[in-house]
Amino acid sequence: MEPENTDVSATQAEENDAAGNGSGEAAEAPTLGTVLLAVEELWPESLAEDWDEVGLVAGHPSAPVGKILFAVDPTLEVIEEAIEFGAELLITHHPLLLKGVTSVAATTAKGRAIHRLIESGTGLLTVHTNGDSAVGGVSDVLADALGLQNVEPLTQAANGLPEEGIGRVGDLDDVVTLGDFAARVFGILPSVAGGVRVSGDRDGLVRRVAVCGGAGDSLLGEVRASNADVFLTADLRHHPASEAREAAVNDRPYLIDVSHFASEWLWLPAAAEALGNVLSDQGHDVEIRVSTTNSDPWDFILTPG
Repeated sequence: MEPENTDVSATQAEENDAAGNGSGEAAEAPTLGTVLLAVEELWPESLAEDWDEVGLVAGHPSAPVGKILFAVDPTLEVIEEAIEFGAELLITHHPLLLKGVTSVAATTAKGRAIHRLIESGTGLLTVHTNGDSAVGGVSDVLADALGLQNVEPLTQAANGLPEEGIGRVGDLDDVVTLGDFAARVFGILPSVAGGVRVSGDRDGLVRRVAVCGGAGDSLLGEVRASNADVFLTADLRHHPASEAREAAVNDRPYLIDVSHFASEWLWLPAAAEALGNVLSDQGHDVEIRVSTTNSDPWDFILTPG
């Protein structure tokens, strides 16, 4: 499965006309400030982790926004895709400036990114751990794609609703083998070089599943407490993974390690649709597209055999 070109139209006027109750007035593009309010409604900044940097990175709140591109990473290639699309706003999951900088000179990749955004009139907005924690966020979408039921957060948000927080845990409809579940995971994710790595008995049975889009080995304690049979996340480091397997009870939880990019890409179409719906309900006309750029940093992998 490759990242797809997903377009979401947010044209309330067209919907009204189709229903025969339109006013005849053309919908207008919102300002960036209006989009920021819609984003805050969906993914409140108060849900972001203390260490995170979310919100507007570049852009003027009074600027009109007729096109929006969603992406995982604000790489130079993604920025060029946004400019070619004509997007006035690029919304990415990962921050461009997570750590402090003392210069944005165009002698560095981040500096060139800032210059390109400003010179092209393209705003940049980060929705990171607030997008992880919110209802309908990254892990919720991953859980839905896997068919999990009775889903709840692995860790509840300090400033959110009971159903908000980092990671999710829930149950499959039926017991399946670890091998079959891993194949299901492989089938729903975009194709990247790293594939899917599995630790555990291929024929072992699983039903209760914990997930965390992005890097989630800091949640291994919560996973054990949730009695999950398997934990699906990305960027599992050697020592936490080894220690988790050593401490496993009845060989559980099994571990499934996937691409960081792939685990979070699934959220993009859902996020684009959600934002499109909010703006459409407000009477705004915005074309929203999901980036087709694969920003996973790995190009190929060698395996035994």
